[in-house]
Amino acid sequence: MNPEFWRGKRVFVTGHTGFKGGWLTMLLHSLGAEVYGYALPPATEPSLFEEASVESLLAAHVLADIRDLPRLTAALDQARPDIVLHLAAQPLVRYSYREPVETFQVNVLGTVNLLEAVRRQSTVRAVVNVTTDKCYENREWLWPYRENEAMGGRDPYSASKGCAELVTAAYRASFLAQAGVHLASARAGNVIGGGDWAEDRLIPDACARWTAAKNW
Repeated sequence: MNPEFWRGKRVFVTGHTGFKGGWLTMLLHSLGAEVYGYALPPATEPSLFEEASVESLLAAHVLADIRDLPRLTAALDQARPDIVLHLAAQPLVRYSYREPVETFQVNVLGTVNLLEAVRRQSTVRAVVNVTTDKCYENREWLWPYRENEAMGGRDPYSASKGCAELVTAAYRASFLAQAGVHLASARAGNVIGGGDWAEDRLIPDACARWTAAKNW
């Protein structure tokens, strides 16, 4: 990370109230960036956003749904960012089985909305859409997937992220490349760290069990 690059940059982070988004906001602030957030209120109690006082590090933030295109566009227009980092998502596999429609709406249409809002904003120079390494068609092989592997997904979450990758490629080729906006995706794997209170997390769930069993 080059502090000189980030110092003074206006950065718009979606999903800043979540686990990854909260840590990203703290990192960007420490590097001297001016951070603007857009997300739903924290989904857990407790939450990293509240415990780490992430709100105090923001130049401004909006608590709203990524599916609300007019609100998202207005927030982006107000922030006038140089860089957009898109982390807002429905991130849970088992929840995606319970709520597949919501998962596809948030992860696919939410990405469309974000890139459409960027297309209407003249200040943005670079966008990173954070997806997942689960976006590939699962072929049950032992070696790592490569970036040119086919998109896929057998569960709604993975499939929605594969769709988000296709949306990203389409907006890059159809609109943003010729406008001089750099657009990339980052296919993140599982992340372990402090402040993750989401459901179905192996390490946090194990720690919670150990904490509850105080007689050991």
